[in-house]
Amino acid sequence: MKPPSSNRSGGRGGSGKTPYRPGGPRPSSPRSPQDKPPQAARGERRPDDRRADADEARPATPRVATSRVPAQRTSAPRVPDRPVLTVSTKGAFGRPEPEPVRETREERPARKPRPANGREMQPPRAPVQRHDIDAPRGTIWLYGIHAIGAALQNPQRRLRRLLLTEEAEAALTAAYPKPWPIPSETTERARLDLLLGQNVVHQGAALLADPLGSPSLVQALERPGPVLVLDQVSDPRNVGAILRSAAVFGAACVITQDRNAPDESGALAKAASGALEKIPLLRAVNIARTLVALKAAGCWVVGLDAAGAPLSGTALAERRVALVLGSEGEGMRRLTRETCDELAGIPMIGGAGSAIDSLNVSAACTVALYELARRG
Repeated sequence: MKPPSSNRSGGRGGSGKTPYRPGGPRPSSPRSPQDKPPQAARGERRPDDRRADADEARPATPRVATSRVPAQRTSAPRVPDRPVLTVSTKGAFGRPEPEPVRETREERPARKPRPANGREMQPPRAPVQRHDIDAPRGTIWLYGIHAIGAALQNPQRRLRRLLLTEEAEAALTAAYPKPWPIPSETTERARLDLLLGQNVVHQGAALLADPLGSPSLVQALERPGPVLVLDQVSDPRNVGAILRSAAVFGAACVITQDRNAPDESGALAKAASGALEKIPLLRAVNIARTLVALKAAGCWVVGLDAAGAPLSGTALAERRVALVLGSEGEGMRRLTRETCDELAGIPMIGGAGSAIDSLNVSAACTVALYELARRG
């Protein structure tokens, strides 16, 4: 019989090994010297090294790191912190992925430096002389050869500056010989365009002057001829044309309303073609009262209206006529029409059914003045 073997661990069985329990570590058995793996020769790779190389060659999966966010202190019961997942940006072999290469355009020109306010730099502009653009208060710019020539010959007109191009100076000298009350300044046509406007027909001449004074009605009636009364004629060119016709047919004066009538201007003087310096231009506050004053001064007030009888200069040969003309669109107002002594019209050969059955106010004034002048 064999003697019973001793169990050093105190367990059952005669193998001398620690029994395996489920859930516990596996028992390691001691190896004898002859069980050890042989040493690899110099230069020969061991199996463990080949296994490590295979592990390194195997593609690595993205690693997931967890971090805990510290919980804020509140009065509510504390809730367990949840892990925050962050994905690593490393590549398949644990190396960071390279940044994409941006293409550069060599042909792109270099940007110009910009100022701090963000606006492009502009070349400095030449200073503008403000006295050449804005007339002083109480003055007007007259333009046109005949308007300026008549103003130079009018002793009642106060003159300030005379701007002429070389061509305009030659034309003005031929029509109105020197000497002139003020010296002229030679300028360019572009400067006059900036001064007066691009659409103004200035003929290369501009005169800065004061407006003319208006005489009283008594002084104006001392002049011979008929009197023209304009009831709210608002176009300065029409007023200027009426002044020109008044100068041609020998009228004593022209009376306009104070509020609804144009002021003295370059356009009015240009249309008058010098007649503004020869025919007095009066301004009345109330046209009806002015007509009453003209009646008191011995004038026969005739209102020009298409509804009246044809105007006859022979029938009015012994009277001094005050001719009243209404506005361009509405004609005479009711009170003005009722204040007239009679209404007269200009006969239209075309008749009422024609396409054009009326005249412009300045043209009608010219025809009426011609009829009044044909008294004999």
